[in-house]
Order: sequence, then C-alpha cells, then structure tokens
Amino acid sequence: MIIDEIREMLYAEKDIAYRDFQAKLIPTIDKETVIGVRTPALRKMAKQFARREDIPAFLEALSHKYFEENQLHAFIIAERKDFAQCMEELTAFLPYVDNWATCDQMSPKVFKKHRQELMPYIREWIASGQTYTVRFGVGMLMGHFLDEDFDLAYPQMVSEIRSEEYYVNMMIAWYFATALAKQYEAVLPYIEEKRLETWTHNKAIRKAVESYRITPEQKGYLKGLKIRG
Repeated sequence: MIIDEIREMLYAEKDIAYRDFQAKLIPTIDKETVIGVRTPALRKMAKQFARREDIPAFLEALSHKYFEENQLHAFIIAERKDFAQCMEELTAFLPYVDNWATCDQMSPKVFKKHRQELMPYIREWIASGQTYTVRFGVGMLMGHFLDEDFDLAYPQMVSEIRSEEYYVNMMIAWYFATALAKQYEAVLPYIEEKRLETWTHNKAIRKAVESYRITPEQKGYLKGLKIRG
C-alpha cells in the first residue's frame, strides 16, 4: 500500500537530532509522532507522490499518525495545478491540521491565479472557529490580498476575530504587522483606535517595528501606541 511505502521512505530520512529540535518548536504535537524528516526531503517526496494515481488512498487516510505525513499531505496539496481539485483536497484536510508548521507551510501555488475564487473560502475559514483553519484563512489573506488586490474590508475582517487561541492571535498580529509594512496609511487606524485585543495589538506593534519595511519614524510612532498595563 502507498501508506506503507510513504512511511518507509519517511523513516529512511529519519534524523533523531532534527526530530528533537523540531519537536521543541511545535509544542502542540506529541514528540512521538515526529519522525525527524527535513523539509526539503518532504517537498521532494511531495512532487514525486503528487503524480501518483494511487495517492488518493493516502490523502483520504485521515487523520495521519505522523507529523511528517501531515507535512507531506500539505505539500502535495500545494502542488495541485487545478483549483477545484486543490480546494476539494484542502477542504477535506484542513480540519485535521493540528499545528502551526503544517498550517503555515501549506501554500498552494494555484491560488495566485484564482484570487477572486479564493476569497469566499477565506471568509468561511475565518468564520470556522477551528484554530488552524482560522489561522490558515488569515495567512492566505495576508499572502494574497495585501498588494494590488487589497481592500479595507480585509483588515476589518481580521480585526473582528476574537479567540482565546494563541496561534490564532499570533497570526492576527502577524497579519497586521505585515499590513502595516505594505498598507501603512490604510491600516494604521486599526492600531491608533485600538481595535484589536490588547495582547494582539501589542504583538502586532512589536512585529511591525522589527520589520525593515517600516521606517524609523513609523517605528517610533508605533511604539508610542503600545498599550501599557
């Protein structure tokens, strides 16, 4: 079976020291589910398996046992050139994403050519209430809608998210820090008017002032907007 073949290949790439290092970076998953395979090897495997006719057997075998299986799954989806196929597989997989690394590294190339079709999905993901589905939705909004397709409705959408989840709030902060770097004048009122929760507000400012795309003058002003408490 293809699942056994995949696991055999993953174990052949096992690196114990890398596993221990990686497990510390992803505290939400059990260390025993991490094999220790480096990302370049996983991406290479994804390109190989994405073309296999029997790959649906692996993609449908949810939930996966190992972190690297989730990573491989994400990278296979990212390789899809057909938007409809990509969305079908992504919709099935997103509820099983259980960590920030798989969430953030899953970036389908086909989205760049289908931004308008993508937007309804982003709205659904952000409204889902599922930690990594929400994070993924905000990440896609950040990656595809902060340049020529920017609209003020998008930061408004993100500012309205309320969550107790660290990985959601960190992504909101990341979004606004990036938005400040790319759309400073348009996004600044969200910080000036303190429309975000305090922790997220302060984290967005901290990440923004670390950006080389923010001018020294802008950094000074943003630091003055921090909420002291």
